[in-house]
Amino acid sequence: MARRRTDTSSEPLPTLNRETLSKALEIFRYIRPYRWSLIFGLILLFLSSLVFMVFPYLSGVMVDVAQGNSDWEFSLRDVGLVLILILILQGSISYARVMLFARVSEFGIADVRRALYQKMVSLPMVFFEQSRVGELVSRLTADVEKLYSAFSITLAEFLRQIIILISGIVFLALTTPRLALIMLGTFPVVVVAAMLFGRFIRRLSKKRQEELADSNIIVSETMSTIHTVKAFTNELFEAVRYGKNISRVVKVSMAYARGRAIFSVFIITLLFGALFFIIWEGANMLQRGDISAGDLIAFVSYTAIIGGAIAGLGNFYTELLGAIGATERVRDILNQEGEIEFPAEHEAMPEAANIIGQIEYDQIHFRYPTREDVPVLQGLSFKVEAGQKVALVGSSGAGKSTIVQLLLRFYNFQEGQILVDGKPISSYNISALRRNIAIVPQEVLLFGGTIRENILYGRPESTEADIIEASKKANAWEFIRKFPEGLDTVVGERGVKLSGGQRQRIAIARAILKDPAILLLDEATSSLDAESEKVVQDALNTLMQGRTSIIIAHRLATIREVDCIYVIDRGKIVEQGTHEELSMVEDGAYNNFAKLQFEIS
Repeated sequence: MARRRTDTSSEPLPTLNRETLSKALEIFRYIRPYRWSLIFGLILLFLSSLVFMVFPYLSGVMVDVAQGNSDWEFSLRDVGLVLILILILQGSISYARVMLFARVSEFGIADVRRALYQKMVSLPMVFFEQSRVGELVSRLTADVEKLYSAFSITLAEFLRQIIILISGIVFLALTTPRLALIMLGTFPVVVVAAMLFGRFIRRLSKKRQEELADSNIIVSETMSTIHTVKAFTNELFEAVRYGKNISRVVKVSMAYARGRAIFSVFIITLLFGALFFIIWEGANMLQRGDISAGDLIAFVSYTAIIGGAIAGLGNFYTELLGAIGATERVRDILNQEGEIEFPAEHEAMPEAANIIGQIEYDQIHFRYPTREDVPVLQGLSFKVEAGQKVALVGSSGAGKSTIVQLLLRFYNFQEGQILVDGKPISSYNISALRRNIAIVPQEVLLFGGTIRENILYGRPESTEADIIEASKKANAWEFIRKFPEGLDTVVGERGVKLSGGQRQRIAIARAILKDPAILLLDEATSSLDAESEKVVQDALNTLMQGRTSIIIAHRLATIREVDCIYVIDRGKIVEQGTHEELSMVEDGAYNNFAKLQFEIS
């Protein structure tokens, strides 16, 4: 079975050039408010790196002082005191540097997260249809986390390793030039080879993890659909499928183990061999009197530090490339054009437009952007007067839900116009328009907070009395007050499990609290049992009073009292009239729906 992964670590690293680098630097606009912290942090980083490079030198001086071969008139006590002072200085600088970089990364990345989330929720519905939820969550978590690591650790350490590498080579060139040449001719080559070998090992490790993940997916799928597996007697099929996957895991694991074994031999023979060769050459120079014991100790220390810096540069360079790739994916979203603009700080969202509720669809032609070859609405026209209740009836796929989605401006239609109170909906601020519209869907998904928070979603500034009044009108207060925590009852996995009827009534209370001019009901009772349907229908009747209502109907019994019924077929209105009028048409589409539903029921 084909499976998709949203693991950003498996995405290819970008090519580093002037264009990708300049685009990646655009993300620094979120760091600009904290630029002085970044600048001072970089200065302290430079100072702390230079101070760190003093330690190997002082170690060599300490050995020479102990042997009486030092050119400096210092005692061991003096050298110890200097070391203590440098340690205190190094600790203070490092603390300040870490805190400055923490300020930049924490506040800057928090701004990135806010901007990215705001952009996501402001994007049109088409964007979400073209993107997988897992990918979007990955952008907000994994990719932003890469940026956080880059700003808090990777960038600083990358620069630190460069400073250490350059200063170490300069020091060795000045103090022991011959050994420096030997070291530069052998050690870096071995370290780079070790890094490349290590990268190959990591690829094998990653492949092993992917194969293991696939085997875990098989287990998860099988266990979650065990009833289907047993019903189709596919136990053997699943066992064979899992066995084949485990065989692939073993094959990759053995290649991974072989690579690790060879890598161990490589490290022991070449890396340590090169290091000991350099030390051996240094010992010969010490024996000849070309250098002192302190110089040799300092040289060995600097060589080890330089080797670590070279290895660190490779790792940090890869991480920086990953961060640059993350900036590209984040910028892809940030550069999208949202359908709403968030107000600046201390500014309020636009007020709801003063709408009465007259609606007119005039020759609407529409195709979904993701399915442009399939016409959904074809010249659809109808009018709803303010305060009227109309119903949309038709088979699945006829275009009923699309009609209400266009009114909410979830999509842009290709031809025609939709008028609200005689004005094209495009002339309204999109947020101001939607504030006048409430929808009660067929499947109500409540947020994971409390019942109070879910109802308040209709109008967050409402009072306690408003919430209770809306709950009573929605026939929800009776069951809400029976919960031990009342309105503060938590909904969701950790809270009470609500029935379908209870969820619908909370959604209706939310809509009542919003007090919209236009109400959209998308088969709001079709999935309920008879008892729940009656209670919910009573609440809906209360909600519809005095409001323009468009009802997508599945059960025809719920729309007997509407002012007009429109029968939709293949994106066109084929019949319209009241329930009594349409029922009189012997071979009409509505009458056929009614007969079929009556026979089924």
